[in-house]
Amino acid sequence: MFYRDERLALFIDGSNLYAAAKSLGFDIDYKLLRQEFMRRGKLLRAFYYTALLENEEYSPIRPLVDWLNYNGFTMVTKPAKEYTDSMGRRKVKGNMDIELAVDALELSPHIDHAVLFSGDGDFRPLIAAMQRQGVRVSVVSTIRSQPPMVADELRRQADNFIELEELKDVIGRPARDMDRSDRADD
Repeated sequence: MFYRDERLALFIDGSNLYAAAKSLGFDIDYKLLRQEFMRRGKLLRAFYYTALLENEEYSPIRPLVDWLNYNGFTMVTKPAKEYTDSMGRRKVKGNMDIELAVDALELSPHIDHAVLFSGDGDFRPLIAAMQRQGVRVSVVSTIRSQPPMVADELRRQADNFIELEELKDVIGRPARDMDRSDRADD
């Protein structure tokens, strides 16, 4: 699947990867994740995309964002939007799809292999566009959760599908009881 001399870039849809790992009962150790893909090829960039609640005194994701920023990840963030749904529930919206797609297309001429950590079917056209530029694309998500966290059309478009559960022993640590259920990317 990977060639040692190929130039790699990681594109991590933060909330999507968090939800997939949580559904499988583990947390991602991002230091181990970065090391694993540095071992698989020449890692040029590791992007991490997430929306942040700027008006919160404390955000449970802030320590992770700060750690990633100081440890070799390119952080792409924007303020999340809060709203109240028709049932009166507080919701958070923070879609990072466009930012991820633009970065991936801009970097395409400089990489051989892109690894997309997301199961979002909206990325199918992005994968097709990168493939037309000669980039191989692997998707990391899971079909082993109920329901599966990866869109079928995304799996079909990708050159490789990597089952997240199979990376658990390499990049995982036991899940903590931190609930980010009030965060949602739509």
